[in-house]
Amino acid sequence: MELKICHLYPDVLNLYGDRGNVLCMCQRLRWRGIDVAVTGVSVGEPLHAADHDLFFIGGGQDFEQEVLLEDLAGGKAAEIRAAVEDGLPFLAICGGYQMLGSYYKTWDGVQCDFIGALDLYTVGCRERMIGNVLFSCDDLDGGTVVGFENHSGKTYLGPSVRPLGRMISGHGNNGEDGGEGARYRNVFASYSHGCLLPKNPALCDRILTEALARKYGEARLEPLDDALELAAHDYMERRLTANK
Repeated sequence: MELKICHLYPDVLNLYGDRGNVLCMCQRLRWRGIDVAVTGVSVGEPLHAADHDLFFIGGGQDFEQEVLLEDLAGGKAAEIRAAVEDGLPFLAICGGYQMLGSYYKTWDGVQCDFIGALDLYTVGCRERMIGNVLFSCDDLDGGTVVGFENHSGKTYLGPSVRPLGRMISGHGNNGEDGGEGARYRNVFASYSHGCLLPKNPALCDRILTEALARKYGEARLEPLDDALELAAHDYMERRLTANK
């Protein structure tokens, strides 16, 4: 078996070591004897979504997202929308998460129209939402996810999109409705940097399982010794729930 991972804009969208999520996915596949190939697709390079099995989009600042608008409009946005509807798995973090939505409106009223693959939009505010986060995740049968957020955009989900999780500690999508991230078809989107997957191996394996099942019809990942990863996760969970 083999998975082909597409890393979109790896040289532009890579805040807080977000590319570590790709490294984590690759290593967890290799430990199980599954081949993996990673292709970076950046500005000016063609995107053929059907050539890939899994997509990753990292985070970026507002300026970096604006720089990508012309490139997205040149054909990538349409490819991404079609891939999402076709059930290709995506992991999108922070700025990459916002870009999958309809638009981002800055706090002073300037609107940037984005990909429109997900029914959501983001509105900027003056105060940033920063800190470690903890949220429950339905895709993990009530298990929890730990991460780190740093964003000034408040994201609001439309009726066709559900949150990735519910906040236990931190702000999440907007600091108002208790939701964190977004789930639509096989898209997993989150504000959690950190990077997200090494501290949350169950979430990593859930995403990999979706990609393998889509490609091969069924998938079962052999368990790994996740003692170190779970120790990191549990330490942060204890810190974030100590005073609750």
